Parts: sequence; structure tokens; C-alpha cells
Amino acid sequence: MPGRTRKTSRQFEKDKAAFFNQCKAQHAVCWLCGMPIDYAATKNTTDDSFNLDHMFPVSKHPELQFDPAGFKPSHTSCNRLRSNQDPPTPIGTLSRQWINTND
Repeated sequence: MPGRTRKTSRQFEKDKAAFFNQCKAQHAVCWLCGMPIDYAATKNTTDDSFNLDHMFPVSKHPELQFDPAGFKPSHTSCNRLRSNQDPPTPIGTLSRQWINTND
């Protein structure tokens, strides 16, 4: 939304910086497309540069904005294209197999 300013805090800024450094050290790929992120580019400046995405859109779940558990590495362009859509499925792996395929 034009003119909308998100709230921030010192802790949130520290958490974002720590998350970026962790992703850069691990060469984390974009969680949306699976392709490498250009960590050499300044954040949010090119389509392939790093952008901190929230698993659950802040516009729909503002209470989760500061939760580092919801931070995901993405390309600036992938995050822009996703907009405020719900997380793509699947969002992870199953903790146990629920379907018996041996029948």
C-alpha cells in the first residue's frame, strides 16, 4: 500500500541482519523458486538480490512480522511476484509418513 510504514524495532533490525548473514554464509537459495540468490548485490536492488520474505504475509498476519521463525530467503523479484499470497505448498516435509504405499 502506498504510504504505509511498517513498524520496526532494534531487535527486528538485528534479527534481519543475523538472518541475512546466516543465509549468505550458507548460500541459501530462494525458498520460492529454488534458484541461487546474488548475495554480492545490495539487498533489494536487483531481481536476483536478497530479500527477506515472511512465510506468512505481514499484511495478513502482522503479529508474526517480528518472528524470526517465519523469515525466508527470497529473490527481490520472487517476493514481489508472490505479493501477499499465502505460502506456496508444500511448505515443508512431513514429520512422518502417513500414507501406506505398500498396500
